[in-house]
Amino acid sequence: MKIAFLINNAYGIGGTIRATVNLSRALADRHDVEVVSVHQVNDEPELAFDGRVRLSALIDMRRDSPTYEGDHPLTAQPCTMFPDTGAAANSARLPYSALQDERIGAWLRATDAEVVIATRPDLNGYLARDGQSRYLRIGQEHLSLDAHNATLRAHQNKAIAGLDAFVTVSDADAAQYRRALPDVTARILCIPNSVPEPAVEPSEQRSDVIVAAGRLTGVKRYDRLISAFAKVADNHPTWTLRLYGRGPERPKLRRQIDELGLYNRISLMGPVSPIETEWAKGSLAAVSSDMESFGMTIVEAMHCGVPVISTDCPHGPAEILDETNGVLVPLDTGVDGYAAALDRLMADAPLRARLGAAALKRAAAYAPPAIARRYETLFQELSGPAPRRSPKAGNLGSLWTRLKASLPSRPEAHSEPSPAQEADPGTEPVVRPVVFARATAGGGITLRLDPATLPPGPLDFLARLRRDPKGRHVRVPMAPVPAASGPYDVHVTLDPAEHALSEGRWDCYVVGEGTAGKRARLVCAMAERSRSVGRDPLLLDGEVSAWLPYATADGFLALRVWQRTAHAEVTDIAIGDDHATVTARLFGADAPESMDGATVIAVSREGEPHDFTLPVTRSAARAGEFSFTLPYSRALALRNSSHDLWDLRLHLGHTSPPVTIGRIGGDIVDRKKTDVVPAVLLQHGTRGETRAKPFFTVTNDLALSLRDTEEAPEPGTPEPREAAPAPQVVIRTPEAVAREAEAMPQAPEADQPRETVG
Repeated sequence: MKIAFLINNAYGIGGTIRATVNLSRALADRHDVEVVSVHQVNDEPELAFDGRVRLSALIDMRRDSPTYEGDHPLTAQPCTMFPDTGAAANSARLPYSALQDERIGAWLRATDAEVVIATRPDLNGYLARDGQSRYLRIGQEHLSLDAHNATLRAHQNKAIAGLDAFVTVSDADAAQYRRALPDVTARILCIPNSVPEPAVEPSEQRSDVIVAAGRLTGVKRYDRLISAFAKVADNHPTWTLRLYGRGPERPKLRRQIDELGLYNRISLMGPVSPIETEWAKGSLAAVSSDMESFGMTIVEAMHCGVPVISTDCPHGPAEILDETNGVLVPLDTGVDGYAAALDRLMADAPLRARLGAAALKRAAAYAPPAIARRYETLFQELSGPAPRRSPKAGNLGSLWTRLKASLPSRPEAHSEPSPAQEADPGTEPVVRPVVFARATAGGGITLRLDPATLPPGPLDFLARLRRDPKGRHVRVPMAPVPAASGPYDVHVTLDPAEHALSEGRWDCYVVGEGTAGKRARLVCAMAERSRSVGRDPLLLDGEVSAWLPYATADGFLALRVWQRTAHAEVTDIAIGDDHATVTARLFGADAPESMDGATVIAVSREGEPHDFTLPVTRSAARAGEFSFTLPYSRALALRNSSHDLWDLRLHLGHTSPPVTIGRIGGDIVDRKKTDVVPAVLLQHGTRGETRAKPFFTVTNDLALSLRDTEEAPEPGTPEPREAAPAPQVVIRTPEAVAREAEAMPQAPEADQPRETVG
């Protein structure tokens, strides 16, 4: 059977896209499946579709593409589908126009699919109006009846009458639609979204980390979560909160965090994909929404063995969670109720362990094969001898025959193509080796490779230090691939005690044995760093090191390595009205004796005349710990350009080299965007208003920035089409980024970890 999904934009990373990726993959086990995206905004989708699923687009919206159609003449004419609401009226990025009318209608009239599934209200309207009776027409509701404004709700309710079935993701929402549409003959039912079991190692719940993920919008009520955390933060001083995602609420949330003084405890992590690696880092997952149509993030967290605290909001959470596998907080208890739930679980590790184990079992009910079979049952019921059909339905007896033939009595084993297999018509497939990387508890990295994607013959693992004039590399022989090996059965282990990796970024390959072997770069399926959360830098043979695997922006495996004779790890930054106080801990030197007479030098990138020195205060509470105060007035008096930068170094004596101050411990590869502190506005005698703030560089070292406030913000912050950030959040300029990259060539801006969720 041929099944087609019609989706607005398959190239993003939202919940509807994730649901379509998961369901289309499961249905591809027994059916011919395609996904038709109304718009194409990137060359490749940010979420990987199964290799058996064909992906196509109706309108090219890539501005640098020769077939770009954003200025097509039909875009100047109005859309006829819900023209007063929906995407026609409310989408600034991809507004619907007569061009969408033409392309969507033409495709619906021409498709040879036997089932067409539309995924949002506008597309449900097109399917009802332009769809054909020769195929099943199924609409999906990924939000809920109450989530739409009255106008859009009325339009979609009218369109449902022209469909064969309308599928919601919660039973409560299906019941509400049936009550609202008692005379509609279309089948209205619930089939929840599917959520696959992730390939990540489940959470060990040893971290004091709360994780929340989703689009940063008002309905998600992350402000409630932040306020609740603030109420109990003093009771649990080691706990932190991480918010993953992007959206219009980001500046508002940034301001709230700064005003509460929780910038050391709450991080806006940005979009990250795959998100499963981040759930696995947490001991608690938090959902604070006013409304959740389903709760995909809830099931994702449960799949990782993480207990979830969720508001008992309409409609999905209560259908997923109960007292045995999570915590539901009544909406009417507000911030206080949510804070009490946080406080209870943060204090009770055995309770978290019990809930997490039960959550793992409950999540299995949402496995994609089980959800796909529920859709297949629906197809059977709609096309059987006496189906419940819309008045526009044609004779689908032959469809019923083909459907029965496509469904085996038992699930068939199916070998799914690797995401790294690529083929052009008439050519042999290009196989790229695929790897899962995992940071170990001992500071090393294990690699699991898929034998099906490896080139033939004896192989070595090869890591090369990027842009290294000395050509430094590490080569590790790989054991022969076992004849009966399964996926990711080939292992390579990198151990700091055995392998010497210099500081920088290392690209990873497999290469045939011998010097003439051709190397193939490793595609990173997943980079797990949960065992690195909260871990101090490793001290081995007098050297301080930290190793982390990550996926590059183009999807390959790389290793971020710090290797230093000494390092000062920042543990806290406190921002005052005109200064910052930094607390750090010295690793690698002869602490505490080496701290006698220590100072911090602010090293200006404008030259030595602009340097200044600060006294250090040793802490009696912890060996090697110290603090220093950074008065902005000292830097202000030495300003020399529109954007002045000082790198902070610990100086232990005249014969010792300066020691870097920064954050290389833990699991975060790039701290520059996640570990953000508030800026302070100051007045300079000639340059006027100046924004001063400490920040972490591309090498995760601490620096001080003073810049003119009228400078343009760094590209990408704030996010396009969103409100400007709060005044106290300072954005670095492109010129500053360029100066920093030139000064630190081992960490180019172009190679940040892949960050694509939203």
